[in-house]
Amino acid sequence: MFAWDCKTMPQHDRDPLDDPTYARFAWARFRRLLWWMTGVAALAAVAAVALLWWLVGPLAIHMAIATALGVGLSVLMAAVLMGLIFLSSGTGHDDAVDRFAQRDHPTDEDPDALP
Repeated sequence: MFAWDCKTMPQHDRDPLDDPTYARFAWARFRRLLWWMTGVAALAAVAAVALLWWLVGPLAIHMAIATALGVGLSVLMAAVLMGLIFLSSGTGHDDAVDRFAQRDHPTDEDPDALP
């Protein structure tokens, strides 16, 4: 959203992340979630390599590194995507999109809809 859009919009249509204090809080919460999930991804990678070692026997170093990176980065990617969904929902971005969509395409159920 551009700065000139924010000045012309009514207060109730503004994006909550336009407030710098709330934006800092939301992004700090997102980073904290990612730090925790980095630890979970590392544990999942170690568990996957250990399970393969136990089931197959000693692994080549390349196989162990590839497995650890594949599992760890997959878990971390899932955490990033889910974290962005939570960030979008928790900060009101989803509600803002719904408001703009209803304003651009009013339905018959909306009593304030233009004819």
